[in-house]
This record gives sequence, structure tokens and C-alpha cells, in this order.
Amino acid sequence: MNAPWRHIATFCGQCNCGCPELHVADDAPAERRIVITDDFGQKIEMSVEQLEVLVADIKAGVLDQLLAPA
Repeated sequence: MNAPWRHIATFCGQCNCGCPELHVADDAPAERRIVITDDFGQKIEMSVEQLEVLVADIKAGVLDQLLAPA
């Protein structure tokens, strides 16, 4: 099922545990074209527009608090 997906990025990649990955499913409907997989076999499907919002929020620091040391 992953064959038609175009691999874009692997997040972590420092191990052999099946790190989260970002793919583009070129043949999928527009609202499900972006696919993020995790190391538990789950996936998130979203549109390019939703990914753009996510990236913009990350760049704006929305998630910085999650990464701050406790």
C-alpha cells in the first residue's frame, strides 16, 4: 500500500525503529494527499493546505512550549 507514496522526509532516522515519515500520495484525493506515518503503523492523512498551516504554526513557535525543558 505504501508503494504509490513518494517519500519526502524521515524524522529522527538515527535508529532502526521505524521513525515517523512524511510522504506524498500523488494519486490520493487532494484532501488526503499528505501522509505522515509513525512507528506504530498508524498514519495521518491531510491536504497540502493543512500541511501548510501546520508548517506555518511550527515556524511561528506554536509548538515551542512542548519542546521546552520541564
